[in-house]
Amino acid sequence: MDMTPIAHIYNDFPTKFGLPRQSGMSEHLISEIVMEKPYRNIDAFRGIDAFDYLWLIWIFNPMGKRAWSPTVRPPKLGGNKRMGVFATRSPNRPNPIGLTRVKLISLEQTTDRGPVLTVAGADLMSGTAILDIKPYLPYADSVPHATAGTYDPAHQKRCNVVIPEQVASLFDENQLAALREALSYDPRPGYQTDENRCYGFAYGDYDIHFKVSGYTVTVTEAQKAVPSYKYPNVPANGEHHPCRE
Repeated sequence: MDMTPIAHIYNDFPTKFGLPRQSGMSEHLISEIVMEKPYRNIDAFRGIDAFDYLWLIWIFNPMGKRAWSPTVRPPKLGGNKRMGVFATRSPNRPNPIGLTRVKLISLEQTTDRGPVLTVAGADLMSGTAILDIKPYLPYADSVPHATAGTYDPAHQKRCNVVIPEQVASLFDENQLAALREALSYDPRPGYQTDENRCYGFAYGDYDIHFKVSGYTVTVTEAQKAVPSYKYPNVPANGEHHPCRE
């Protein structure tokens, strides 16, 4: 079965570490969906403005040559507890396909990129390939009282976030809100608990450095990314990063 990407999504998260773990966890995170040339036909979007939310079907970044396993160890559970792959949203699956709900902000017909969708709340890295776009139907897609195991909001304790003014001033209001939301869920894997350890991830044009103590996440600095945010100089997997305080 051959599947061809119809679009790519772009936002302020060029690496996996730091990215919201699920859609909707950062409703302020704005992304643009740019169609591939064969699909830049505005007629394909006729009627889409009637929907508040959309489903994106997309491709996980290549996981290398790792063979699929019937069980995985979700990092947020400490990296020790094994769960069935079909009971998780792990990217290490037989077919690397993801499903994300996003809020539709706007559709703009541009002269150089064709129809461009602006959406909020995605959990996709910048540059991720999109396979399909479908409308979200509340009466069919939402089950408000369904149980969700460890994915239930009751298990997602949020942290306080401290961002110094010199860092906050680098971002516009929406970017700053999205950064706070991402940090509030503690981006670290569950097995990383060293309060003296500094972590870093790329966000927009900057490398964000932070520490975590208890349920407080403190940003220590933001460095201009070199040469650009698309090629960040911080570890993509959240490895130790030296803080300067």
